[in-house]
Amino acid sequence: MGAHVLIFPIPISSHVIPMIDLTQLLLTHGLTLTVLVTPPNLPLFEPLLQSHPSSAIQTLVLSLPESSLAPSPANALAFINSHSVLRDPIADWFKSHPTPPVAIVSDFFLGWTNDLARDLGIRRVAFWTGGAGDFSEATALFRFMPKLEGMDENSLLTIPNVPNSRKYPLWQVTPMYRGFKEGDPVCEFFRKSMLGNIESWGAMINTFAELERDYIEYLKKEMGHDRVWAVGPLLPPVDDQAAPTKRGGASSVPVEEVMGWLDSKGDDSVVYVCFGSRFALPSPQVSALAAALDSSAVSFIWVLKENEVHAIPDGFDDRVAGRGFVIKGWAPQVPILRHRAVGAFVTHCGWNSVLEGVSAGKLLLTWPLGADQFTNDRLLVDELGAAVRFCALANRAEPDSAELGRLLAESVGSGKPKERARVKELSKAATEALKGGSSSRDVAEFVKQLVEESINEGSGGHC
Repeated sequence: MGAHVLIFPIPISSHVIPMIDLTQLLLTHGLTLTVLVTPPNLPLFEPLLQSHPSSAIQTLVLSLPESSLAPSPANALAFINSHSVLRDPIADWFKSHPTPPVAIVSDFFLGWTNDLARDLGIRRVAFWTGGAGDFSEATALFRFMPKLEGMDENSLLTIPNVPNSRKYPLWQVTPMYRGFKEGDPVCEFFRKSMLGNIESWGAMINTFAELERDYIEYLKKEMGHDRVWAVGPLLPPVDDQAAPTKRGGASSVPVEEVMGWLDSKGDDSVVYVCFGSRFALPSPQVSALAAALDSSAVSFIWVLKENEVHAIPDGFDDRVAGRGFVIKGWAPQVPILRHRAVGAFVTHCGWNSVLEGVSAGKLLLTWPLGADQFTNDRLLVDELGAAVRFCALANRAEPDSAELGRLLAESVGSGKPKERARVKELSKAATEALKGGSSSRDVAEFVKQLVEESINEGSGGHC
């Protein structure tokens, strides 16, 4: 059996999915894993558990207080912090285990596990489910705490010390920082937890060198060592046809139906529109996007949430019949993006979607809504030249549907050749990173260092 590692995701779907992919990857390197899950998230791990022997992977199922089980924008920090109640149960399990873990790999929202690992005499590795640019910005914000007094929502905030002199209007800065209240126990605990990421023994990031080299190197300097491993993009293997359709949950429509519809379309002729699992467009923006899709004459797949459907104009379905495929609920995004017929992807720039779109080599049309999405938009459009800015408005604003329609029409076929060529280059780099390239080497180096230090400790060494 390989070195024993505890995997600790936070139960937010956009965080759990890459953690499942990371767990699968680490299993292929011979580690023995225990995954800490809360009962509602256990089904997401079932396919992984069923495909590996119990000698390789086990679960530690721990429950949160009932009051912690409903995250929302209003209680985001309290929900994240609430997972610290699991500290004592984890420590008790660790002390009673015949072969306890030598390391904890935990979500970046769980930075308090660095103190837990130190108390247990083991290593903590932060897993950043987003990009290295986001990691860099969050580290800088909560480390240097730039003042916001006197700023309005359009004032520009420069992120201290981060490469490429990134600056944003205040309304685009994460609300976890904008709403920070000095001295508030919830805010202060969260800040300490975030700083725990750069104080950890190491960090793994769901990215690859060609995409974010500047920020990976910055983080190594901030952490004071080279134990920063870019291990992405974490995605189901291209040659595993079943895995992508199960990723994150069951599709709201039969996968075969979606694939059959795409099979009937020409290469690069379809626009895929999806804003992820957490963010919904306000009604005026749904209406404007519907009008743009209607007027553009492009074929499209549009993934809608339940609270967006009511804003679709009357008669829309009839007008787009044959060229429009509307999915209400969860969509099999990875196989859709990998299909030859999809030529462009209207995305909110959530990091999972960014990596899925880039890896598939699709032209990205960016429409960030919050969280790290403006950071990712800046990387893709301004720094890499691999995407087209589709919409970047505050939530209350209504976009120009005619302009959106024009961009949609230009995005299919061979449209936007410069950005399309650049994203194809990054797609190739992503594949190479995973097949013996930089990400493969980083994963192997992580395992090597972990195992070597564990052996040294067993011979009388120390952390």
